[in-house]
Amino acid sequence: MTSATTAAPTSMRSAAPASLPTEAPIHYWQGEFVDDAEAGRRLDVIEERVRAVLAEPRLSPLTVLAACDLLAAALRDPNSRQSEALKQELADSQISADEIERTLRDLAQALEREALEAKLLRELGGIDPGRLARFDFRREIFEGWLPIGLLVHVAPGNAPAAGALSVIEGLLAGNINAAKTSGGSRFTQLLLAELADLDPSGAIAARTIVLAFSSARTQWLAKLLAPADAVAAWGGEEALAGVAALVPAGCRLVDWGPKLSFAYLTADAWAEPTALRGIAADICRLDQQACSSPQLVYLDTEDPEQVVAFAERFAAVLAEAVTEFAPRAPELLQSAEISNTVLVAGLEEHLGLTRVHAAPDGSWHVLADLRSAMRASPLHRTVWVKPLPRTRILQVLRPMRRYLQTVGIGAERADTAVLAGQVLAAGAQRVTVPGQMLSSYNGEPHDGVYALQRYSRRVDVQLDERFTTDACLDDLVGARELTPPQVAVTAKTEFEQLQGDLSRAEVFFRSGGSSGAPKLSAFAWDDYHEHMRSGAEGLLAAGFEPRTDRAMNLFFGGLLYGGFLSFYSVLETLQAVQFPMAAQDDHALVARSIVEHRVDTLFGMPNYLLRVFTEGAVELRAYRGVRKVFFGGEHFPKAQQDWLRAEFGVELIRSAAYGSVDAGPLGYQCVHAPTRAHHLFSGLQTLEILDLDEDRPAAAGEAGRLVFTAHTRRGQRLDRYEIGDLGRWLPGDCACGRRTPRFELLGRFGDIFRSGSHFLNYRRFTTVAEEALGHRGALQLVLEEDGAANESLMVRLEVVDGSEFTADAAARAFLDGYAELAAAVERDQLVELRVELVPAAAFERTAGSGKLREVLDRRERNR
Repeated sequence: MTSATTAAPTSMRSAAPASLPTEAPIHYWQGEFVDDAEAGRRLDVIEERVRAVLAEPRLSPLTVLAACDLLAAALRDPNSRQSEALKQELADSQISADEIERTLRDLAQALEREALEAKLLRELGGIDPGRLARFDFRREIFEGWLPIGLLVHVAPGNAPAAGALSVIEGLLAGNINAAKTSGGSRFTQLLLAELADLDPSGAIAARTIVLAFSSARTQWLAKLLAPADAVAAWGGEEALAGVAALVPAGCRLVDWGPKLSFAYLTADAWAEPTALRGIAADICRLDQQACSSPQLVYLDTEDPEQVVAFAERFAAVLAEAVTEFAPRAPELLQSAEISNTVLVAGLEEHLGLTRVHAAPDGSWHVLADLRSAMRASPLHRTVWVKPLPRTRILQVLRPMRRYLQTVGIGAERADTAVLAGQVLAAGAQRVTVPGQMLSSYNGEPHDGVYALQRYSRRVDVQLDERFTTDACLDDLVGARELTPPQVAVTAKTEFEQLQGDLSRAEVFFRSGGSSGAPKLSAFAWDDYHEHMRSGAEGLLAAGFEPRTDRAMNLFFGGLLYGGFLSFYSVLETLQAVQFPMAAQDDHALVARSIVEHRVDTLFGMPNYLLRVFTEGAVELRAYRGVRKVFFGGEHFPKAQQDWLRAEFGVELIRSAAYGSVDAGPLGYQCVHAPTRAHHLFSGLQTLEILDLDEDRPAAAGEAGRLVFTAHTRRGQRLDRYEIGDLGRWLPGDCACGRRTPRFELLGRFGDIFRSGSHFLNYRRFTTVAEEALGHRGALQLVLEEDGAANESLMVRLEVVDGSEFTADAAARAFLDGYAELAAAVERDQLVELRVELVPAAAFERTAGSGKLREVLDRRERNR
């Protein structure tokens, strides 16, 4: 969690949501509380309301994650408005203070971004599983997890948070959710209303309905279920049967029915105090109200004396544990069931079948039973102890396989593996150890299934060669851009301020230091894989063909290892043929390898690739097999590109991606993109183009600072990060058909500098050199001063084969082609212009990346 997300709920305490009721209305319907009469009227037209929402853009899981994370932060603050309201509602329902605290704490943990991200990744395979995207980049087949439609939740009355959490799962899957709760509590309604209030888009509210009514109102229940596409229901068998009878034909019924859990101990464990204390804690922690709470303890024995002796020892352990967990008194009917069960067990003592151990105040019961048959407990710290030799596990447990959930196995290491296999074969869904039966982990399946998959449907679209360069059909429909967070812009020089919490960072990349001091950028592995997937999608759009292209990765593998490793992974994601050679000093050797291995596609930095073509010119001209070049890290002048096309037969030259080590992939080119134009990776980033001097949007068509916010950066948050580049939005639609935003890169902040009384731009020098001189080599500017008022501007031009201009001719071309430069040099006479023609080795480059240092400002005032 970052400070940006935790601070937000604090600022919201002063005002309650406009829709929050003060009294009577108990139903929550799409953002407002309504009474019985209004709810009834809306039930009559619920199908119309559902269709209207389904026609809207799909709900992004990122929207749900953001709202849930804010609500989790509020629930962790006992003084927040949200916590106070929910605590009062639970207290009014006669819930104890300890249980209220536990409920809010567990909810906060369940709603944290990290927990929900893990759930999405485990259950649906990605952070935005609804995208219709390729699962195989070599085939025009698109798959995605789409919402099932209207998902009705028939929530349990004894677990106030269960219905709300199920609705949140339904929201993550993109569904419209209608929950039916019972009893007079408005806890579910209030919790979901608070969640919806934290979503500025209103999309969560539009997809949330909570109705509170008794199951005896079958007419209402029938109206609610009639348009349902799926129904998730809790309760006993009788209650579930009643719901099933009303579920329309073809509607998916997600049955969260009654389950039974038990502990299983071998002789090694039942004499171990730690194991016994763990089981006792599992029994007491929620008074056996959870499906994973043990209701029985099975012993790996057939000896009745061992069963009776263990029950006596365990009774003492349970008695001690009860004092630590503040037991909740059972209700009248529950108390009657416990009394009846204990009474019958006491009578069976006379038959030599049972032995009863009970607390004088009835706060716990241990019932030894010499019969192995599984039997449910009446709960509230009442547990059976029974014999079950491992040889009879399948025989005894398999008839109850529909009900088995969690087994806590206490045994030696080798026995644990064997016994786990046996109880799973008998039908159990979870296996753990004593003391951990109520624990869980993020992304854990529930009752043997993934809830999000039950709340979704897997769809596919199979298309033809017209979609060869498309990785995701959603990009042809529109872009879902998230609102940037309300935090200050962080400059590139302040990157370290974004590294306050690296608790989730797992992989670190070192920048080359070409635009500042080298630094480490932190990612989680999930970040990395998402970024590489996006990089693969962008490369497909740029014209890479994974079915046929044979690629050589020539990015630097030394200090600038990020580019090499990233494109290694991108090509792996594409399942393309790859020769990961990395940039080698022997350029001629690289050229020979290209020919030898029939490589037709190159990846690398422009200046390095040009060295390969220059020093391996004889072989590569004869080969003429390099058809595609994908570059990154530097500008690739048009003259140099034209040289590769004319001399070596290169057909396609594109940016491999626009990105950086610190921010990851930012943009990609399509086959129709002009030289500096890129589509935004809108699934990863939100882009703002801000005024050069103020933190406000730049005017339409004007240059501004590029500021990025990463949607799902886990290793470190990247909120409103100023990347150091300049750009402008491109209007209109792209000829490729994608609707993702487009922007044009206009260089880096350092490309614009003041010399004399004018602001000059490095890019204007390269344009003049290319267009007026036909220059296709490197260009570097050196700014110096002589101690007086005047200063000098040196233009270094690389000497390349075929250059036919002199230094004087070049200087004249710059003055004629760049009016502002001519004004500073000839009119104002404040700047001395010089041109040098030098070999490639004379240019200064960054030590880590080998990138050309385009502007060297050696003036005393700028040091």
